[in-house]
Amino acid sequence: MSFKDFGLSSEVVRGTQAMGFSEPTPIQLRAFPIVLAGKDLIGTAQTGTGKTAAFALPILTLLAEHGNFRCLVLEPTRELAAQVETAFRDYGRFTDLRVSVVHGGVGYGKQREEASRGMDVVVATPGRLLDLLEQRSLSLAQVNILVLDEVDRMLDMGFLPDVRRIVEQISTDRQTLLFSATVPPEIERLAGWVLRDPEMVEIGARRSPAETVTHAVYPVAAEQKFDLLMALLERTNFDSALIFSRTKHGADKIAVRLKTARHSVAVMHSNRTQRERVEALEGFKSGKYEIMVATDIAARGIDIAGVSHVINYDVPEHPEDYVHRIGRTGRAQNVGDAFTLMNGEELASLHAIERFMGQKIPRLKLEGFSYLYTALFEPESSEGGKRSIGGGRTHRGYSFGRRRR
Repeated sequence: MSFKDFGLSSEVVRGTQAMGFSEPTPIQLRAFPIVLAGKDLIGTAQTGTGKTAAFALPILTLLAEHGNFRCLVLEPTRELAAQVETAFRDYGRFTDLRVSVVHGGVGYGKQREEASRGMDVVVATPGRLLDLLEQRSLSLAQVNILVLDEVDRMLDMGFLPDVRRIVEQISTDRQTLLFSATVPPEIERLAGWVLRDPEMVEIGARRSPAETVTHAVYPVAAEQKFDLLMALLERTNFDSALIFSRTKHGADKIAVRLKTARHSVAVMHSNRTQRERVEALEGFKSGKYEIMVATDIAARGIDIAGVSHVINYDVPEHPEDYVHRIGRTGRAQNVGDAFTLMNGEELASLHAIERFMGQKIPRLKLEGFSYLYTALFEPESSEGGKRSIGGGRTHRGYSFGRRRR
């Protein structure tokens, strides 16, 4: 089936096609009819399934044209809010609908200004939204579509009381869509209060990478991380590489050094302007940039087809973020590879990831690289027993010749 088969507006279908998508994913196939019919929904889905489009495309269709502030999307973090705002803007590029993002960490001026101009969709984090509501810069009086996204993360971050305060200000005559990777009892209680006769859409939650992804850890002394990154890039045949940094400053720093080494590089993080984010994403998808350096804003939701390699320059802090990050490759049954560069301070985070996934990630050494000594090269004692890191194994399965362009 194509996107034209569900009653989505022609403008939304055109926006989806402009993003390079031709067929709906399983969660989209099941969610589109429910959302377009105005019903409440509880959705659970693994990364890479197109969850954001599953609610954004029918919502843009239901809103149809510019009017009042009618749709509120709540996200747990600034990065996720920025990501979902970008997705709404991209899918709705051929409509006159207005989308705004509301989150902390920046001044109030621009957010108040956009609110005063009138928005159709607001993507927000709970804390900053409550601030604007208390200041009377925003009103939820006309909201009739509410999306609670990544609710399990909101629970982990202690946001559910704020979410309840926000929901109490929205008319009960509304449509509510709730998405969560897991639904523990506390979220079940929230759902029972917020939703009315919801439909369930479950696409198995994933705690491990897709079987099409080969992944490995490269232990290295902290001061040699960038040198090892360069060596991996030089010796690996990659079509496109997505490099993840924990911080925005780190992403910028990596990108500058890669550009100095004559790589074509895009940068994606929440301090980039909307224009810069769109240009980076479209340039990476088109092949203008062979490498994108990003924070976790790029790990969730936005579909980037054809990424052959994901490299974690920093071990992610949260285990689920590891699965989300490397889920950017090996999509749609294509094969992909994921490398993680790890120094000694990151070992605990790696162990947490392995416990989360229930599997050990192979440790490899790059043949011919002049390593400085690190205790990570000593036999490691952990839940999986002692295992020698390296042990004569080399950077397997890759041509050590020139990169593909």
